[in-house]
Amino acid sequence: MFSPLPIAQAQSLPFWRRPLTLLFLMAAAMPIAFATWSALLNNFVIEVAGFDGSDIGWLHTVREIPGFLAVGVIAIIIFVREQVLAMVSLILLGVATAITAWFPYMAGILTITMLSSIGFHYYETVNQSLQLQWLDKERAPQTLGWLLAAGSGTTLAAYGVIVLLWEPLNLTYNIVYMISGGITAVIALIALFAYPQFEAPHPQVKKMILRRRYWLYYALQFMSGARRQIFVVFAGFMMVEKFGFAVHEIAALYMITLVANILFGPLIGKAVYIFGERRALAFEYVGLTLVFLAYGGLYYFGWGVMIASALYLIDNLFFALALALKTYFQKIADPADIAPTAAVAFTINHIAAVFLPAGLGYLWLVSPTGVFWLAAMLAMLSLLLALMIPRHPEPGNETIFKRFAPAPAE
Repeated sequence: MFSPLPIAQAQSLPFWRRPLTLLFLMAAAMPIAFATWSALLNNFVIEVAGFDGSDIGWLHTVREIPGFLAVGVIAIIIFVREQVLAMVSLILLGVATAITAWFPYMAGILTITMLSSIGFHYYETVNQSLQLQWLDKERAPQTLGWLLAAGSGTTLAAYGVIVLLWEPLNLTYNIVYMISGGITAVIALIALFAYPQFEAPHPQVKKMILRRRYWLYYALQFMSGARRQIFVVFAGFMMVEKFGFAVHEIAALYMITLVANILFGPLIGKAVYIFGERRALAFEYVGLTLVFLAYGGLYYFGWGVMIASALYLIDNLFFALALALKTYFQKIADPADIAPTAAVAFTINHIAAVFLPAGLGYLWLVSPTGVFWLAAMLAMLSLLLALMIPRHPEPGNETIFKRFAPAPAE
């Protein structure tokens, strides 16, 4: 069970025990807990704990601290296999989610949020590493699109339960958190013992590395983290605070975005394969710039709830194109660098995430419009960086500046 099995030999296993199947199982298990937590969070903290914009900013700052410390994964995988760490992290995420409603006050919510966030961010770090190690470069964009669709499908099922049963069964936050977190923990526990330990063909470097030739990838990760935090923290909060969305209404909005991800996820992966990372990311950042400007207009011009909901849907679709950032790195990376760089990149991605939510929480109290216009500026900066990606990235051809001078080896 815990003996390493080379990936090349895994095709002899039954289909349900192969690496790709495990990736799909993991993609399905994580959102059951995390997405349910996210769907209920804004209503839970406003109705039960009386949070305002500043409080929600601090909560998300605490939530992102483990992401900032994701580089610690490098030290852990010296002693623990990545696949095992992924399952243990999923179990922690599930258990912490299950007991979220037991602590309906500021200190308790922050503590449980920290624990669930450790599970989520360490899982995501290792999961991205395993995806890039186990998937063939030619098939990676399409497969990542299908994995996105799989995660959206299980999340859709969870939200469907909330929308259909929240009011008829008089569900409580505690019941929903307990069930969703418990399901994730149980799936992870079964996966820990049911699958062999798959051995990728390239042993991973188990120390922190920063290579100059990856500088553009690092920069794009930093900007991605900053933009995403503004959306994750304030877009959903706006729907509850400004438009008064109830739990089942927020879940219904999320369901619509999930259906779109299920339908378009595989197509997005195929588009990245056909058009390349540069064009895909450029299209994403142009779209996000326009969406964030429109979010600002919601407050400035007083647009209604239908426009807000449509923008939320479009926003999610643009963010799905971020899988191109993964495949860009896969194409330029030394195969042995994938695990340590995934950890470093996660830390870089969360540098802004640690201070932006709290800082912008105070700006939100004064000018919600200003928060979204700042996000639009970040999206435009991201566009400038994306245009530096070559049409066919590979080791030694990491940026368009290769035409002027060779990229450094380190």
